[in-house]
Amino acid sequence: MRTAPRLLTAAAATLALLLTGCGGDSGDDDGKITLQFQSLAWQKESVDANKALVAQWNATHPDVKVELVQGSWDSVHDQLLTSFEGGEAPDIIHDASDDLADFAYGGYLADLRELLPERLRSDIPRRSWQTTTFDDGIYGVPFLQEPRVLIANSRWLKESGVRVPTPRKPWSWPEFRKITKELGDGSDGKYGVAWPLKEPVSATLNLSLSTGGRMFHRGADGRVDVRFDAADEIMPRTVHDQVNTDKSASDTTLGMGGSDTLPGFFGGKYAMVPLGFSYRQQIVQQAPEGFDWQVLPAPAGKEGSAQGVSPQTLSVAEDSPHKKEAVAFIDFFLRPPNMVKLARGDWMLPTGKEALKDPALHTKKDDWATGTALAEGLRPAPAQSVRGYPEWKDKVATPALQEYYSGAIGLDELRKRLVKDGNLVLARYQR
Repeated sequence: MRTAPRLLTAAAATLALLLTGCGGDSGDDDGKITLQFQSLAWQKESVDANKALVAQWNATHPDVKVELVQGSWDSVHDQLLTSFEGGEAPDIIHDASDDLADFAYGGYLADLRELLPERLRSDIPRRSWQTTTFDDGIYGVPFLQEPRVLIANSRWLKESGVRVPTPRKPWSWPEFRKITKELGDGSDGKYGVAWPLKEPVSATLNLSLSTGGRMFHRGADGRVDVRFDAADEIMPRTVHDQVNTDKSASDTTLGMGGSDTLPGFFGGKYAMVPLGFSYRQQIVQQAPEGFDWQVLPAPAGKEGSAQGVSPQTLSVAEDSPHKKEAVAFIDFFLRPPNMVKLARGDWMLPTGKEALKDPALHTKKDDWATGTALAEGLRPAPAQSVRGYPEWKDKVATPALQEYYSGAIGLDELRKRLVKDGNLVLARYQR
């Protein structure tokens, strides 16, 4: 897929050697380097920002051309695995940090420690670098992230008279449960909250960081085991009780994705919906005229407003013959003004400290300021570096949590499945 074909006939190869004087894959016939950059941007604003930055690079770097290749979030893992094994991976790879572990441990991604410029190293906080660090190597540059927030019906909250939380004074988990019950118990078809938990594992793990829950614990020997301690119970027990005891959460939304809950939210059925910060774009585009909404921080625990995130990342393929040039493009792509453009295009937050200072990310309009105020509490998702996590998630945790949230099983059975069955899965990856 790079500029030079991988399969040449003997005659063509001989001719190429005679013409170029070398047999290496150095780029185009004119000696220029071409890098393939696979982007997963899909929203128009984000796609436009990617295209504009690539065009700007190409206009100012005539000897290193970047070709933009469109990928898809829906299929990126399998597509990358196929391209890695076939020796046809793009030079620069857009992905998410929770998808990198197997690629990093498998030797498919370049260790960037000796390639990263100091500007980029120092601008992105250590906690963000931890999301792309496996063993001692750094296998991606984290650049966009989003907290989980509560999107609320402002008018409903004002009329109820409940305390409205702020990033400095969020609701505790017990307070959140109490308030959702006050806002609606389903008796008139209206609910205090709608939990869209079609994919329950990420939300459960990441929000549980606020209560000190981790679930994955790495020993001195490097082996990881699953535990489900008291701190891990608080968030899932809150959701379970809202659905099954208080009736303040609709049971019909448990099998929904985030977008599926928006019509009911706009229609006045739910006072709040926990969603990723980027959902604001859909709300701006789809909310009926006059609908008054606002962003609230997620509930907090003993660890304050901490929550796990898996940032979007840029990595370099280990097979790329132009790693230095690829990192130079990444450095350009993620300069603070560019990082702001990318963040606004995806309605997310940049990881860079300088970009986070930009006034455009501190406006009251669309509640950018509320999300930016939560950036300090974002931490690496607990499963970031756990080998076997995808199988644990799909085969063990997802069905167990879905059954628990719906009331089909109790807390003891949930614990048994997550821990006993989960550790059997992880053990196969740690032999």
